[in-house]
Amino acid sequence: MKIAALILGLIGGIAGIFGAIFAFGVSGVGTVVGAEDAGSLAGNGIAALIASLLGIVGGAIAIAKPKIAGIFMIIAGVGGLIAVFVAYIIAAPLLVIGGILALVASKKQQITKTTEQTTNN
Repeated sequence: MKIAALILGLIGGIAGIFGAIFAFGVSGVGTVVGAEDAGSLAGNGIAALIASLLGIVGGAIAIAKPKIAGIFMIIAGVGGLIAVFVAYIIAAPLLVIGGILALVASKKQQITKTTEQTTNN
């Protein structure tokens, strides 16, 4: 499960970066044509970019620290979805599923440690 979380986190983070770049592009086009509040979309694109980087970090540490990785990926998925809804529609499910898998792997690892400690005593 940790490897699946790693892969989903990395792919979701990269997809999120593309979504953030798309949001920047839409913001630029909106500014050129004079759309209202087009500049606020650029701020949301920055938030999505930060969320994507958080998702990549979560994916990268999924094997060593699955609990922290799961939390990072879930925050990244939900945060990016809130920031740039449609542009993050591919990245969000990947990050959330990867985060859930990492949390489940962390729980399974914790149960295994507890079982080993009980049998050693």
